[in-house]
Amino acid sequence: MNAHPDHHVIVAPPGDDIAKGDLLMEVKNVSLAFGGVKAITDISFDVRKGEIRAIIGPNGAGKTSMLNVINGFYTPQVGTITFRGQERRAMKPHHAVRQGIARTFQNVALFKGMSTLDNIMAGRSVLMKRSIGWQMLWHGPALAEEIEHREKVEEIIDFLEIEHIRRTPVGKLPYGLQKRVELGRALAMEPSLLLLDEPMAGMNLEEKEDMSRFILDVNQQRGTTIALIEHDMGVVMDLSDRVVVLDYGKKIADGAPDEVKNNQAVIDAYLGVPH
Repeated sequence: MNAHPDHHVIVAPPGDDIAKGDLLMEVKNVSLAFGGVKAITDISFDVRKGEIRAIIGPNGAGKTSMLNVINGFYTPQVGTITFRGQERRAMKPHHAVRQGIARTFQNVALFKGMSTLDNIMAGRSVLMKRSIGWQMLWHGPALAEEIEHREKVEEIIDFLEIEHIRRTPVGKLPYGLQKRVELGRALAMEPSLLLLDEPMAGMNLEEKEDMSRFILDVNQQRGTTIALIEHDMGVVMDLSDRVVVLDYGKKIADGAPDEVKNNQAVIDAYLGVPH
C-alpha cells in the first residue's frame, strides 16, 4: 500500500499468515523534523514476528518520535513504514490500531474515573462490529457481542493477575498497577505489534520484575511481537532479542544485546562522550 499525507488507503489486516521470524515491520530511511529541528534522520530497522525488539538511546535520541511515526501520530517527511507487507508513509492512529498496532505510553493514559474492567473493555471498541445504535440499546446482537468481548477482557484480567482490582477506579490504584491496566487495554486490541513506551518508568524494583515477567509472558504465551523503549539497560538486555540504538536522532547500532552493549559508539553515547 502506498499512502501519501493527503490520501489514506486503509486495508484491513490480513490473516495471521506471517510465520515466526519473518519480517513483520520495516522502517526504511525515515526522517522527521519539526521546523528546523531534526528529530529522526534516515533511520532504518526491522521487526520480525515473535521477537522483542528494543529501541534504546539517551534522552532526546528520538525514540518516542520513532514510535509516534510507527503508530501514525507523526508523518515523516522522508521514508516509509511497511507493516504486514503494506507500505505507507502516513496513517492516522486509529487506522494503525485497525491494522494491528497497539501502544502504551510513557505517561499512563487511562480513564481515571473508570474501573479496571471498563478501561480494558475500552480497548475492545475497535473490534466491535455492531453500530453505536445497537450498542446503546444493549439488546440482541449487541448484547451477545458485549458478552463475548467481556469474556476476552476477563481472560486478560486473569492473565495479568489483577482480578482483585477489576472494579476499582484506576485513579485510586498505585502507579505500577495502573501501568499493568494500560498493558491490559493494549492487549485487548489483540495487536500483531505491541509498542511499549518506557513500560518500567517510575517503577520500583518489585514492580519492574512483575512487568518484565508479564512482557515475557505476552510475547511467549500470547505470541505477541513487541517493540519497546526502555532506559533500564538491565531490563533491555534480559528481555530483548535484538536492540536498535539511537543517538541524536541517528541510528548508531543494531544487533543482539551482547553486540550492542559492547559497541563503542553505544558506550560513548551512554557515558556522555562529547559529539
